[in-house]
Amino acid sequence: MIGVVGCGAMGGAMIARLVEKGHEVHCFDEIPEARARALAKGGKACESLRALAQKCDLIILSLPKAKVVADVMADLAPHVQDGAIILDTSTSEPDTTKALASAAQGYTFIDGPVSGGSGGARAGSMTMVLGGPAETIATLRPVLDDLTAKTVHVGPAGAGHAAKIANNLLCAANLVLVTEMARLAESNGIPLENLLQGVNAGSGRSAVSEVNFPKWILNGAFDSGFTMGLMRKDVGLAIKLAAQGGLDLPVTRSVAAIWEASRDELADSADFNEIFNFGNPEHV
Repeated sequence: MIGVVGCGAMGGAMIARLVEKGHEVHCFDEIPEARARALAKGGKACESLRALAQKCDLIILSLPKAKVVADVMADLAPHVQDGAIILDTSTSEPDTTKALASAAQGYTFIDGPVSGGSGGARAGSMTMVLGGPAETIATLRPVLDDLTAKTVHVGPAGAGHAAKIANNLLCAANLVLVTEMARLAESNGIPLENLLQGVNAGSGRSAVSEVNFPKWILNGAFDSGFTMGLMRKDVGLAIKLAAQGGLDLPVTRSVAAIWEASRDELADSADFNEIFNFGNPEHV
């Protein structure tokens, strides 16, 4: 049986997807409203982490940050069944993952952070980057195929989270760059829609220009389900990783400075695509 810890937007969407695909899913969340949403999507609530661990041989974590993952594992680990697998889909930190994988006794801890948002989780169209033993990941293939459209095994424990941090940093940078190019185009009388057509036909295209702008920015929707606060956290994790490696990454520092400077205009709760409006007098 499958357990899910963390029944927020992403966890709840994964629960709904797994139930739809015929899996029995047990779930736990400290927030009553999140538990209620999970129940409405077909999950079976557990009263504690211990109860969930005793029922499930695959436990999926969908949690907001590394400290929460570590705290949950401190309570969960003593009760995990021998041979079980913990799959951490959170955007956590590589060092936390390495420590949790090393400390695992009788079970395997692997990292599998995801991209695609809650809509992708519900549709089974997410991408997952995995870190951990290849043989363990192979045993998860039927479940991974139900949850994702694409998986990439990038290396040992912690590698998945390092790759996800790199991915989110590139997304953050591309949002800033395409926004600046939009203003450059506007100053030359080029409508944003036309700019995007040109860019997307050329070598400068990216998921931001091909997906984010048409889906969430051009139409003013700004409802991707991923927040400014979460992207600021992930950009901060990239800065932290660079410092740990003794790396001088000037572009990364510049991107991080822009996302940090946007705090006065854009709350952590705002959609992360609203970085498009940062510094634009028409949107202040």
